[in-house]
Amino acid sequence: MKKSAKPSPSKKPANTREMNGADCVVECLLREGVEAIFAYPGGSSLELHQALARSGKVRTILPRHEQGGAFAAEAYARATGKVGVCMATSGPGATNLVSAIADAYMDSIPMVAITGQVFQKYIGKMAFQETDFFGLTLPVVKHSFLVLKAEDLPRVFKEAFQIALSGRQGPVVIDIPKDVQQARFVPEYPATVTFRNPWLGLEHHASDAQLDQVLDLIAESRKPMLYVGGGIIAANADKALKTFAEKTGIPVATTLMGVGAFPETHPLSLHWFGMHGAAYSNWAVDQCDLLLAFGVRFDDRITGDVNKFAPSAKIVHIDIDASEHNKNKRVQLPIVSDIRYALERLNKLIAARKFSAADLAAWHAQVNEWKSKFPFKYDKSSRFIQPQEAVEALYELTKGDAIITTGVGQHQMWAAQHYRWNKPRRYISSLGLGAMGFGYPAALGAKVACPDQQVVDIDGDGSFLMNIQELATAKIEKIAAKAMILNNQHLGMVVQWEDRFYGSLRGNTILGDADNIGSPDNPGGLYPDFVKIAEGFGLKGRRVLREQDLRPAIQEMLDSDEAYVLDVVVPYTEHVLPMIPAGRSVKDMLLE
Repeated sequence: MKKSAKPSPSKKPANTREMNGADCVVECLLREGVEAIFAYPGGSSLELHQALARSGKVRTILPRHEQGGAFAAEAYARATGKVGVCMATSGPGATNLVSAIADAYMDSIPMVAITGQVFQKYIGKMAFQETDFFGLTLPVVKHSFLVLKAEDLPRVFKEAFQIALSGRQGPVVIDIPKDVQQARFVPEYPATVTFRNPWLGLEHHASDAQLDQVLDLIAESRKPMLYVGGGIIAANADKALKTFAEKTGIPVATTLMGVGAFPETHPLSLHWFGMHGAAYSNWAVDQCDLLLAFGVRFDDRITGDVNKFAPSAKIVHIDIDASEHNKNKRVQLPIVSDIRYALERLNKLIAARKFSAADLAAWHAQVNEWKSKFPFKYDKSSRFIQPQEAVEALYELTKGDAIITTGVGQHQMWAAQHYRWNKPRRYISSLGLGAMGFGYPAALGAKVACPDQQVVDIDGDGSFLMNIQELATAKIEKIAAKAMILNNQHLGMVVQWEDRFYGSLRGNTILGDADNIGSPDNPGGLYPDFVKIAEGFGLKGRRVLREQDLRPAIQEMLDSDEAYVLDVVVPYTEHVLPMIPAGRSVKDMLLE
């Protein structure tokens, strides 16, 4: 764990007054610009909820499960780039946040999770609803705080928000015992904080000498590729990336975390690559002679067999986190830098260079041929609604101008493949952790963050069920987040693996009645009835079985002024392709 910071000297504001710790927490949130918090109350956080209610200045949204609230806070951060904030009571309330905290850690999302804790005198004594949340979360946070003195609260909150947003972003936990919440004192709020750890709070900038090396490698290359990820979005570097790609003529392939970092309708876009990514972008990365890896971490879903990944390429890796360099893949030129600074500086240094489009003509011709011959595709002759068709219809009806959240599974991949992403922060998905149940709570968080934006959760029936209770949050809080369920009555991605590698033996992957599996041809076997569930929460819903009803139903969903559940019944036999089997290489890609 990183060492604590010392508060910088600051004058006491004239309006500072005595208050209890809980009221101080609210004041800290207001000073950090927090507008909404997703919080579920309990015995150890009652003081905090009372303080929020007294203030009335922070929108406090009651989720119906702490995990739902934490996923919503995380999506709020993904949609805005601001810190998302969630809160729960001690013990089971706190532990219900862990999946979302781990998810934020894996995907480098800035989040602050506040938890109530039992009175200090009970800590370590297995008191009612006591859990060592500080210790429990250490492996999945940037930092954890256990606040033992009320006077430390202003400093802790200032540190927490700065840590969450600085460098490689991530989640921070603040655990506050009930007696600290109740203690009365006159708070002093530091204007800034400094850290003993020199890496915290510092700006990391590549040197011109390092960036000149990058440009030298580009000048020598005839088959360069840009491999860009979530770091581009976190650093708000998408415009600088577009300028750099256009100045150099280098094709761009993103990770799933980087979807939207480069406009997918741009001629240089090769969309996204990896296990279920485009065949053409996987081949381009495999055959390139220079790979510019910007804001990425070479995870296994991208590399497959890391020893066979980009085997002929010199690799430049620019990332804010030095620990990612040479962790998964050895590279020739590792550079620690804020990626936006590096790209903007590269764009200036390029002015003194001469790059000829003719140098890459053969490479462009090759990648464009691959794009033309091997697009994302599916069987359009089926008499059933295909899941990819539903995603394409949603894209066309929203004109690509929606925030899309997803659960985890086949629908998650189809959403990424068949929607087109031209802006960052529009594809919001659990990618490193792969947490089912993420999609609908995330849609709530994104809609709270962007109330004027159409927000749709493309979900699977299995994933949607995991946090279906958040429909109540949507109704009561008047959050008009929509859900389009691609309902195949199975845990589709696991079924796909069973079909491909386990002889189609079903190991608890059928979600309904195995003797009467629901399908487009057997609507009587569909289980559960999502339309009735939506109606039970006071919301509208509709089931679609036939292609001719698909677009009118999607439009009805989009036109709704409140949350809506659209149940699109699709066959379970459809597989997500392309597919590179886990641990294998591009040479083993499945296309059919």
